[in-house]
Amino acid sequence: MEYQTDGFTRTVIAFLGQGRMGVPMARRLVDAGHEVTTWRRADGPVTAAVEGAELVITMLSDPAAVREVLTAARQGLRPGTTVVEMSTIGPEAVRELRALLPPSVNLVDAPVLGSVGPATDGTLTVLAGGDVSGCREALSVFGQVRELGPLGAGAAMKIAVMSALVPAQVLLAETFAYGKAHGVDRDALADVLGATPLGALAERLRTPAAQTRYSLGHAAKDLALGAWQDATLATAARARLQEAEAAGLGGHDLTAIATHLAGPVSGTAVHRAVPLNLATIPATNGAYSHATRVGDMLYVSGQAAFDERGQVVGETMEEQAEHVFQVIARILEDQGATFEDVAFIRTYLTDMEDRFAYRDVRRRYLTGTPPASTTVEVSKLFMPGLRLEVDLIVALPHR
Repeated sequence: MEYQTDGFTRTVIAFLGQGRMGVPMARRLVDAGHEVTTWRRADGPVTAAVEGAELVITMLSDPAAVREVLTAARQGLRPGTTVVEMSTIGPEAVRELRALLPPSVNLVDAPVLGSVGPATDGTLTVLAGGDVSGCREALSVFGQVRELGPLGAGAAMKIAVMSALVPAQVLLAETFAYGKAHGVDRDALADVLGATPLGALAERLRTPAAQTRYSLGHAAKDLALGAWQDATLATAARARLQEAEAAGLGGHDLTAIATHLAGPVSGTAVHRAVPLNLATIPATNGAYSHATRVGDMLYVSGQAAFDERGQVVGETMEEQAEHVFQVIARILEDQGATFEDVAFIRTYLTDMEDRFAYRDVRRRYLTGTPPASTTVEVSKLFMPGLRLEVDLIVALPHR
């Protein structure tokens, strides 16, 4: 329930996610006088945490995590509850959440600009999309609330901003690496850059942060969410970050990219094979990655028709094949490739009689002269109900 006390509305809030950002943000709500229940995966079913809440806030790692948690929580959401999605998941995922949640539940997207320090101090910038009338007062606890328009506007703004800020830091990391290779004093270079419009960012990279404020892995994820065909600079920056992830720096602060590009970090190895896991397709079970890039070649793991909840998508071959090729299209787009770059495709069918229906779907994606190909029949796949699995080798554009 909401309680009015001396002009202040005390709200019953469930805060889902207790990572680096979630902990200080939930604490600020408590200090402001709200009744807050926090939840993390180790706490058990999320339905108990959201029961009776007027406001449910999510601050989680990626779109798949948000979908998973809110799918589990929706049975406990009462009519009139407002869900405020504060993770960085992009506008497409916000639209999917709107379709997922009951119509009686309000949804606001409100990702933030700022890291752990501003989250602790209450100086974040909240980028809000949708009707914030039911949560404006609570959101103001975190810092300045910018109301940007309809649902999805906040998520789109966050991705747009990060698509500039993250590549700029990668560019500066390359600048410092160039300076080192040519005998330029690092501090002198930082001082000179400090007198330019890039000064504030250059100062951040002068000495990479020892503590993680905004992780390199999350930066790579944010750029992946903003991937589009003409985003050449962001695509190149994402490739740099993925290489650093493969070197074991995913949990380090983004500024560690400067150390990485200047030379191997002590105690870490630089790997030629770079595993890739996309936030825009259903997550793996942790036993494999969606794909691995080796130089200008991409090896795509077997893709099958299942969703983010691990449920089979579609009953017919046509439905499952369409889903599989849509997932493959996202993987290719993430790496700046198209179906024309496919060098080899291998398909496993549980019934060879389905090959004609599969062929018709495949021809809509693989047009022109087909690549090298193998199709085999197998007795079963890893999940009951699956009719096919497809893996690929792709020749990527040179970078």
